Amino acid sequence: MRPTRFLSYGILVALVSACSQAPEPGDSVPSFVGSEACAECHQSEFDAWQGSHHELAMQPATNATVLGDFDDARFDYFDETFEFSRDGTQFSVSARDANGERRTWSVSYTFGIEPLQQYLVEAANGRKQALPVAWDARPAANGGQRWFHLYPDEYVGPGDPLHWTGPYQNWNFMCAECHSTHLVMGYDFDTDTFGTTYSEVSVGCEACHGPGSVHVSQAERDALDDALGLELSLNDHQGAAWTFESTSIARRIPPPALPTSQAEACGRCHARRGQLAPHYQHGSLLADTYSISLLDEGLYFDDGQIREEVYVYGSFLQSRMYHAGVTCSDCHEPHSARLRAGSNPSDVCAQCHLPSVFAGREHSGHDPSDAACVDCHMASRTYMGIDDRRDHSFRIPRPDLHASIDAPLACNNCHDKDVLVAAGEQASRPHFGEILSEARQRPANELIVSAQADDGIPPIARATLLTQLVPPFSRDDLQAVRSALAHRDPLMRTGALRALRNAAPSIRMEFSGEGLTDSLRSVRLEAARTYADVRDLLPAEQARAFSVAADELRSSLLMAGSMPNALANLAAFESMTGNDAKAVRYLRRAVEATPAIGPLQHALGLALVREGKRNEALAAFRRAHELEPADARFVYVYAVALNSLGRPTDAIDLLTTAHADHPGDFDIGWGLATMLRDVGDIDAAVEVTGTLARTHPENADLRRLREALEATGRR
Repeated sequence: MRPTRFLSYGILVALVSACSQAPEPGDSVPSFVGSEACAECHQSEFDAWQGSHHELAMQPATNATVLGDFDDARFDYFDETFEFSRDGTQFSVSARDANGERRTWSVSYTFGIEPLQQYLVEAANGRKQALPVAWDARPAANGGQRWFHLYPDEYVGPGDPLHWTGPYQNWNFMCAECHSTHLVMGYDFDTDTFGTTYSEVSVGCEACHGPGSVHVSQAERDALDDALGLELSLNDHQGAAWTFESTSIARRIPPPALPTSQAEACGRCHARRGQLAPHYQHGSLLADTYSISLLDEGLYFDDGQIREEVYVYGSFLQSRMYHAGVTCSDCHEPHSARLRAGSNPSDVCAQCHLPSVFAGREHSGHDPSDAACVDCHMASRTYMGIDDRRDHSFRIPRPDLHASIDAPLACNNCHDKDVLVAAGEQASRPHFGEILSEARQRPANELIVSAQADDGIPPIARATLLTQLVPPFSRDDLQAVRSALAHRDPLMRTGALRALRNAAPSIRMEFSGEGLTDSLRSVRLEAARTYADVRDLLPAEQARAFSVAADELRSSLLMAGSMPNALANLAAFESMTGNDAKAVRYLRRAVEATPAIGPLQHALGLALVREGKRNEALAAFRRAHELEPADARFVYVYAVALNSLGRPTDAIDLLTTAHADHPGDFDIGWGLATMLRDVGDIDAAVEVTGTLARTHPENADLRRLREALEATGRR
């Protein structure tokens, strides 16, 4: 996966039953005992797990585990070369480091198994880094058995923020938790070191079932309690049955209690999320220890289908199947991770969808041998170069919808898109994707509010729509936010708080700090961000709650303090709460780690201005502009800084060029006109205001400035 350049840290309608009880006398506090301890009583499950993607998720690099060619192989990437070699059982790679110097690293672990295998090398301060050149493990006949670069079309070299030696390719933070069992990241901010540990190198039994010591102890004494000595139960069926009842699609009786424990447990690693707490509690809701991504632009298409590497949790929450009670193990055998009904995915679908109705040409319009069910209902995208993954929202193809919004169209893999669009039938009500697409282009508050009353729209989508509300807020808008804050789904509460963040302080005060005492950490942390700049206006009780939530937020971001984006978010929060010195400290660390990120340099400059360090701020603004010269905001702020430090000529030269590049940008035009006025070049200032007036004809301030300039010129 290529990480988003500047990530933001950014169902759960009932509490998952943890099924845990107080230990019986003789039982110890639950601890991790390893998968081998499970084999004696659970041999068939253990055997199924052996050789699975989970069991092979991470392995020490040995002759038996390394699949790639390390026999003095070479791989050319733009103008640099990676060299792979072995010495007996030792594997190494020679490549350029962060400074462009060639050096050799020892390969310590393999990472993954199919369709590709990556390799981890040892770096400084306890870090392990993932090589960007991976081994294609597919058969040669399918294009495999070769080295390939994960970003073949874009040179990511030394100095690039995303170079493989940097934080965004760091195993400890980016990868480790989901490839090992009971991982403790162990990051120390003060020393910038990792002391990462795990109980099992790969994904073992306890990664899903939780620590097993109490279970083993009770089993050895033949004294299993109702919870089997485990912290959670993954039995989502609880005696339920699927029946067709004269319909062509099976229905679960009784209906499910959501969220399902399997979706919450699997979602820990199969979701796009940010970690909020150092320790995951098995059996808790995912939203208590993770911030779950909504259907954010860039991550998902407008209609909710997967775009960036978001895994499956967010799309599965959108599906009718999830809300009907389908759970992960209905389709996937959890120990082997294979499909339940064999290699043909259509056989899995046939468990609940009668083949006599859905497998024929009458349903799909094509012969069943031409395509599987998933080809139409689970469109796939390719990640990491060769890894095809399917969307899990199980949607009905909508050619008409995909023609009008930003969304993929799986059908045109087999059919002409224009024909499909012409044949598409408009649904009886707007799809949430149409509303989301509209809201991303222009204010659409009324449509967003109307969608909140539609229970047919999944909560994760309604929550995403809420984030698109723009001020000024009507009473109906605020009522929609208030209703969402009371919703049982934490994603709805999260969306409401993000919407509220755009409101004026007086509006936010009407909500009196709502969300700060939420039972789930992710919601409390969203609330802390929402009320940060109005904390002094909160009632006393809510002010105390804010203080607690703010410290939780700080702790979560410091835990991720090896990541520049986390430091930037922490600095922004400290600035809002008046701690400018801390903001500068965090931004300095972020810039030190990744000096080539323009937004970080710009943020550092702003923080330095607030600290009164104007010369240092100027250097940061200059660097931000150099890194991203096309960014209008960066050049404007840099010019203002130059002017404020007594360099008006340099500022005017800079803004003159910027005004030509961005003739409609109000700040650039206004800044240039006023600076020209201040140095006495009235005619040039008038000309700039005239250009600006063509794109901002109704702006009263601009009109008054132009009139004043013309009056000055006539004297």
